[in-house]
Amino acid sequence: MAGRRFRTVLLVLGYLVYLLMGAAVFQALEQQYEQEIKRKTDRLKQLFLKNFTCLSDEAVETFVEMVNEAVRSGVNLLETNKTTLSNWDFSTSFFFVGSVVTTIGYGHLAPRTAGGQMFCVVFATFGIPLNLIFLNHMGKILSSWTERLGKRLYSRGMDKKRVKFLTIVFFLVVGILLFLALPPLLFCAIEHWSYREGVYYAFITLSTIGFGDYVVGLKAQKSYYRALVAVWILFGMAWLALLFNLLTTFYKDTEKKISKVHQKRKAAKANKSSTDGSELSKATSEDFGINMATGDGTLQDDILCLKEDLPEAETCS
Repeated sequence: MAGRRFRTVLLVLGYLVYLLMGAAVFQALEQQYEQEIKRKTDRLKQLFLKNFTCLSDEAVETFVEMVNEAVRSGVNLLETNKTTLSNWDFSTSFFFVGSVVTTIGYGHLAPRTAGGQMFCVVFATFGIPLNLIFLNHMGKILSSWTERLGKRLYSRGMDKKRVKFLTIVFFLVVGILLFLALPPLLFCAIEHWSYREGVYYAFITLSTIGFGDYVVGLKAQKSYYRALVAVWILFGMAWLALLFNLLTTFYKDTEKKISKVHQKRKAAKANKSSTDGSELSKATSEDFGINMATGDGTLQDDILCLKEDLPEAETCS
């Protein structure tokens, strides 16, 4: 019981320390940049008002609020071409429902009508469990591929430890190439992102974090591109889920090993104290010259000899 409490406290403390460390790192990296953006925006606002004296602060703020609302609704105000694809055509709607059932939730697009919001609730209620079943099935398929590879390597005479290591390496390398390394090249070509931004978007999407700061398909005119990305997301999520399970298993195995070491040390201390106690009693018995099993000993012999040396006591009349 005490060992379990200790592990629980250690897990809670480790989790909190990890979160606090992450918060400190993000604060150090992002806060200064945010302050610089705020100062730059304020300077642009003052310059804009200086050039257009007919406008007031209230008018500019109202215009900015309207722009923010349009952006939250998924409307790109920089695109004035009337042939631009709608945010709710079939391909974009398909991409949206994929982000709903996978719980990515980019946030760049959301239903605004009452009917759309209520249908989203019902659709997600049944769609999220269905997506979990689908991902579980896809994960089993990916696992079976790695198991087949392991069986082939084992049949060729490799030991189990080496086979396990090679299958894990194969799983990681192929997954990283297909889902994290190569897709950003496509995003660079179509979305005009940097490779770093493409890798960032790939991981944020497949891990279902989905900040929404980068979303594919907003500028692309080809509907099959969004469908291709949706398929990539489904298989990539299955692979990343298996990777997370692998890491979780590693953490649990590490915890079990630590627990076993703790129990062995505790048992060793108990055995040592018990052994020391028996040795102490044995040493005490030997010091007094007493054989506890037979009742014989040097002390008893000395007592008998002492009785023989004593004069016989006179009997009282």
